[in-house]
Amino acid sequence: MELSSAQNLQALSALLSTRDEDDEYNCRNMTSSAVMGPGDIGLPSPAANKSAYTKKDSKAIWSEEEVTEGSQFDDLTDTRPKPEYDILLKQNVGTEDVFLGMSRKDPSSMCCDSMLVKIKLPDTKATDVVLDVKEKFLDLRTPNFKLGLHLPHPVHSQDGKAQFYSERQELEVTLPMNRLMDQINLQR
Repeated sequence: MELSSAQNLQALSALLSTRDEDDEYNCRNMTSSAVMGPGDIGLPSPAANKSAYTKKDSKAIWSEEEVTEGSQFDDLTDTRPKPEYDILLKQNVGTEDVFLGMSRKDPSSMCCDSMLVKIKLPDTKATDVVLDVKEKFLDLRTPNFKLGLHLPHPVHSQDGKAQFYSERQELEVTLPMNRLMDQINLQR
């Protein structure tokens, strides 16, 4: 009796199956471009017809968006060494943050207020330092050193502070960070 019930189930399965052997053969031989997905439903968008690399000027090799900020400071013929530096992220926290957790600050870098760049400049005077800070790039030049540093986060370049410590022969540059949604994320 079990044998007949197994045969009955196979017969029922064959009746309910919608695929033919020809359909299975055609599906196996299809190329990947012929397979459709959810994005293929509806009319093609006009943006899909345009290339991602359209040039505005026919003689331009690259657009201004493709050039990273600070690349004009790169000088391959300049042999001055790069000084040692550290990038530290700082938070302004109070007792309500540490003990009570009243603000939405946490120890992550997303809640940091400013960036501190410490640059060691041995045998350098404060008057020899030339510093230029952009939103995403820090350029430092002295007679002995050259540093072109791409910053990990955008900063408010006009609001920064720099201080040279002669006894440690170190320059500290404090830059307030400029991020989207700072008013919401760092609200007190």
